[in-house]
Amino acid sequence: MKPVATEQLKGHLSIAAAYTIFGLNVVLCKDIANSAAVPPTVLFTFRAIGASALFWLVSLFQPKESIEKGDMGRIALASLLGFFLTQMTFLVGITMATAIDSAILGTLGPVFTMIIAYFFVGEPITGKKAGGVCIALTGVLFLIFNSVYSGGASSTTPMGLFMLLLNSLTFSLYLGIFRPLVSKYSVVTFMKWVFLFSLLMSLPFSAKGLFTLDYAAIPVPVRWEIGYLIFFATFIAYYLIPYGQKRIRPTLVSMYNYLSPIIATVVSIWTGVDHLTWQKVVAASAIVGGVIMVSRSRAAKA
Repeated sequence: MKPVATEQLKGHLSIAAAYTIFGLNVVLCKDIANSAAVPPTVLFTFRAIGASALFWLVSLFQPKESIEKGDMGRIALASLLGFFLTQMTFLVGITMATAIDSAILGTLGPVFTMIIAYFFVGEPITGKKAGGVCIALTGVLFLIFNSVYSGGASSTTPMGLFMLLLNSLTFSLYLGIFRPLVSKYSVVTFMKWVFLFSLLMSLPFSAKGLFTLDYAAIPVPVRWEIGYLIFFATFIAYYLIPYGQKRIRPTLVSMYNYLSPIIATVVSIWTGVDHLTWQKVVAASAIVGGVIMVSRSRAAKA
């Protein structure tokens, strides 16, 4: 196998593993939200503290790498988009949405990537792309109608929907804008600064909760779930994503969004966290079908 092909395979495997972890992450975050044991802002800071400590620890055993002065501000912005806003909107949104709805809305990344490419790099929006966006939007509206207005404690609220859409948008911005910056430094060097900035950004919102939280009252299963979020869904997954970004195009990275809803749906149904309805199947089919149209059009253009 040629070296280039080998590197691409590594990129695909790393991104596939990351989005598999994210699929399970959706279900666990929903379970933590249902327990009401830890506020979203405090949970985010737990993840930032854990990941920051792990990346800085690993960096001690790697060759020292300095950040160019002009890049530090860009890394802070990458931290804002790629982790702080992305994870804060998700952790808040999951408290007001079902696990399956959250996973379905997460597949809209390629559509947002297309819009970003239009404004930032002048990539034209073709008829196929526009049609794909319309189909995906129809699926989103159908999901809104059947989830937001279905009633019950397990429904998705308008604010939950907005936060999850914002989550997908901010992560798409991160994938589309910062690939050159990600490729410039080693994964560990880049991510240790990303999580340090994220931690500093979160403290004004979570400092009070960190000191007032009743740690002894957190159920043991929830503690294990938080441990998974910190180590796998944050440290491991956010190591794998920039590793894969260096080796495959952003469009291909965003296509792996499809893994998360499949895994989240299967695990949600199996554990009883959520249930699948024909309305969600129709909405998911429309959204995924529209996204595929957008992605294929972009791939053909490339």
